[in-house]
Amino acid sequence: MKTLHNPKILLSVMLALYALVGCSPTVKIEPPDKPIVINLNVKIEHEIKIKVDKELDQLLANDELF
Repeated sequence: MKTLHNPKILLSVMLALYALVGCSPTVKIEPPDKPIVINLNVKIEHEIKIKVDKELDQLLANDELF
């Protein structure tokens, strides 16, 4: 271990280790600033169409209509 007693080598090793530690990646998980919006218009339109279709079937089934 005579190489670690040399100040130049010791300084070089310390700088290399410092550079390796400083280059380690950092991962941050943050919530979004805006809320998440889920558009449910497709489902609502589907329910409305089913209700309208059922009402039309009832009207067309009425013999007095024609």
